[in-house]
Amino acid sequence: MADKESFLTRQRRQRPWLDHLARAGEAYTERYGNHYAAAITYFSVLSLFPLLMIAFAVAGFVLAGNDALLAEMQKGIADAVPAGLDKLINKVIDSAIKNRGAVGIIGLLAALYSGLGWMSNLRDALTAQWGQENKQRPFLSTSAKDLLALLGLGLALAVSFGLSAAGAGLGSWLLGLVGLDDDAWARFLLLLATIVLSLAANWLVFLWVLSRLPREQVNARSAVKGAIAAAIGFEILKQVFTVYLTTVSASPSGQLFGPIIGLLLFANFVSRFLLFITAWTATANENQVAEPPEPPPPAVISPRLIVHNGPNARSAAGLVGVGAVLGLLLRKRKRPESQE
Repeated sequence: MADKESFLTRQRRQRPWLDHLARAGEAYTERYGNHYAAAITYFSVLSLFPLLMIAFAVAGFVLAGNDALLAEMQKGIADAVPAGLDKLINKVIDSAIKNRGAVGIIGLLAALYSGLGWMSNLRDALTAQWGQENKQRPFLSTSAKDLLALLGLGLALAVSFGLSAAGAGLGSWLLGLVGLDDDAWARFLLLLATIVLSLAANWLVFLWVLSRLPREQVNARSAVKGAIAAAIGFEILKQVFTVYLTTVSASPSGQLFGPIIGLLLFANFVSRFLLFITAWTATANENQVAEPPEPPPPAVISPRLIVHNGPNARSAAGLVGVGAVLGLLLRKRKRPESQE
């Protein structure tokens, strides 16, 4: 008697969305998602501060005299991380702006080394979660492509942060212009519009990450739903870690170590979530590749040798017939001799 289906198997068969989640979880595990997330976390923390210092040192030179725009960019980055980490990030940014002249070749090389390590691991992880083969590639051309991808991602993040910060600033200015800046409903609508704008900016960034960072080309249309899920999940993670950091920072030891531990946990959870969303996108029905049927087993040729001790039925019948014919011939030959 066949075994009955398990409860999970029945639920997966009846609910396609649950089956999709289960396939994504299996793919994430089989493609070493946690190991890749650990590598991304390490290089994220290693490269975050040097890259921020280089980026804002350059911005300090370019935007010298435009403190308002520089402050808006700084606010956009601070808003993108959970509350509690913003103070740590702001200290790094302020130090980079004030000491922008001291950021020399050594600092630039350190930022490039850590940044390329982060981008290389991120691209390898996304490639693996898409189910693509991670081939051996030439070092120089691969590093050049990773550098271009790093610059492209930095530009996309800058645009995202700028849109979020500019949207909030522009909205506040417009409310003040029409005299509604003190009305609660107007402030609520502005907050809602800011959240929507932030989600839209995050969606564009995640769409670019999911569709353009894998080392093999993928269809951007397949990443649209994944980017939406990633943008929403990222905002949820921000709120969760905001509560966590607020709770941890209540103690003196938490104020000292809380931001660093929070940064590590936040980077790790975001890395795992991003890779799981990539696996979820890659295991969608439109991205499933039908596996070819297994070839039949090889034919085995085994000759059969049959040995009979006596004649078979056909041979026996033939012999009987031959004997009958011979008997008739002999009988006819004896009759004439007897007549003589």
